[in-house]
Amino acid sequence: MHDAAPLATTPTCDDMNSAPGAPEWPPTGSARPYARWWWLNGPFREEDIAPQLRWLSGHGFGGVEIAWLSPLWQGEFVPDRPEWLGPEWSRLIARAKREADALGMGCDFTFGSVWPFGGTCIPESLSSRTLDGSSTGSIRASWDGPESGRVLDHLDATALDHYVRCMAPAFAAALEGRRSALFCDSLEIESERLWSPRLWDVFEQRCGYSLRDHVADFPDAPGVFYDQQKVVGEAIIREFYAAFAERCRELGALSRVQCHGAPADLLSAYATADIPESEALLFPPEFSRIPASAAALSGRSIVSCETFTCIYGFPRGAHIATAVRAWKKERVEDLKLLADAVFANGVNQIVWHGTPYNPPGGTNEFYASVHVGSDSPLAPHFVAFNAYLTHVSDRLRRGAPYSRLAVYLPNEDMLLAGDIPDDDRTPGSLRHSEMRGVRVPQEAEGHAPIWISGAFLAKAVVHERELVVGSLRIPALLVDVEWLDDESLIEILRLARDELPIAILRRPRPPGRLPPPAYDGRLDELMAFPNVVTRLVDLKVRGIVEGADLPPFWVRASADWMTIFFAHPATREVRYPMPLGMGAETASAYCVVRINAFGIAHDVELHFVPCTSILLTVRPDGVQFDSLPAWKSGDTEPGQLRQSSEHR
Repeated sequence: MHDAAPLATTPTCDDMNSAPGAPEWPPTGSARPYARWWWLNGPFREEDIAPQLRWLSGHGFGGVEIAWLSPLWQGEFVPDRPEWLGPEWSRLIARAKREADALGMGCDFTFGSVWPFGGTCIPESLSSRTLDGSSTGSIRASWDGPESGRVLDHLDATALDHYVRCMAPAFAAALEGRRSALFCDSLEIESERLWSPRLWDVFEQRCGYSLRDHVADFPDAPGVFYDQQKVVGEAIIREFYAAFAERCRELGALSRVQCHGAPADLLSAYATADIPESEALLFPPEFSRIPASAAALSGRSIVSCETFTCIYGFPRGAHIATAVRAWKKERVEDLKLLADAVFANGVNQIVWHGTPYNPPGGTNEFYASVHVGSDSPLAPHFVAFNAYLTHVSDRLRRGAPYSRLAVYLPNEDMLLAGDIPDDDRTPGSLRHSEMRGVRVPQEAEGHAPIWISGAFLAKAVVHERELVVGSLRIPALLVDVEWLDDESLIEILRLARDELPIAILRRPRPPGRLPPPAYDGRLDELMAFPNVVTRLVDLKVRGIVEGADLPPFWVRASADWMTIFFAHPATREVRYPMPLGMGAETASAYCVVRINAFGIAHDVELHFVPCTSILLTVRPDGVQFDSLPAWKSGDTEPGQLRQSSEHR
């Protein structure tokens, strides 16, 4: 059985942060959580900024991300706000940045008002389009003005460049001092018929036929639909995500991006960002493995997550403020369970969602719990809980991600799976291609698998029968899909010829309208190699952790140690919406696992008391359970210190 130890050349956290293209973020070097700071309603005065930042800093927050949204969408009141991008607006955000710098806090900015990017500055010629030439929608609830603005064309970097020229002058003073990140939220536009006139000829060159002849069949012809989405996906990565990251750097900032919602290979999209960002709980915790895998494949050291969004459900009804007030009952045990769930899927920076701007005596409400403020039921626990989040985030940045199995991300399957059934939808969800339901195969979980796609297979080489992508060396590849693009098949065949162990669990089919004539021949050749098997067990690659009903976990490693974070087994049940009190109702759990590291097998007993997690360090000479700080006020000893677990 293959039981490779972490390589001596595995980069440390410091190496990763200093590597070309790796982010210097957070700028303070701290792993303390951020809070999205919603500037919804005023009055906005420079003198009111510092007290709010001091309160956040004093309660364990290491930074803020300022976001703008007009409360007009609630239909309740006209906000007291300065002119969007005007001189007063610029002075306010520059003051916020200076105050954050003075407090040793980070300060990021959403690069726009609401989402997706756009506004009244976007002319019709640069607005987003569909296959029939109509607009994909308009910007609503923006500080930009009461009139609807246009969504920019995400398939043409010219539109982004125009947008940046409109936005950048107002941000200039705020981007001085410590380095900030500019944030791009999830893509929330209808993507099924998304198109750009620039792509007609690109499509014909790429796919071998004219899409104009098949628009009437769209999207009911699966092959045509797949081809169109593939071309759109490549364009949005090239023209928007990669371009946005570059524009941020030109402005002296970093890019922090949520790529979900884009009709694209999410691994490639996330890899363009300096800080790839996940989201929970509208996206389930397991989704975070996608941006975490992109970070691992591209050498990014930080994976952030917009966390605690609407964990008990999204407020509905005409009077949302009343609903929000009624929801001020969040429990720290529930937040702990969700945070541990995303940690076990590769996240190492929490961004609380979020806190409203409030002047002294203000009563502004946050529209999408969890509420961060002095009037929150969580207020007694912020310091302790943030200390816990900081500790785990810091530990999950040391070393580098470690995996013994790459799993092919089923982009093709999800594109062709169509709409999510109504009963399975969460707010904002529509299509399976959003990847909300994608999971690694259960039999692969013990290998700490990372996702991989055709774009990264094309960059990979085989060295000593291991897959090498950047600094990662992975012993084997698993492919379990119904549809497999020919370009990916070609790369997998190349890797098989170089003797990479590969498991193909079922015979895939070619997507697209015109299947390549050589597809079946390539597949037959691939399946004939002795290093290509049809069962995972036949790869003879040991899992990092072996046992029945494994708890979710994530691994970081260096040349002579391995850190494993185990979440409570109950985190598997975390789904939107969480039942109020779910964390406190978790039961104690016990399991025995075998940890294979450095050529040695360690049998370890894991005892989970309710709502706790376990952090341990493995070295060639044994396993050490690491203490974790108490995570709520009143706890004098964390659950880990009440355990009697030892390796044997």
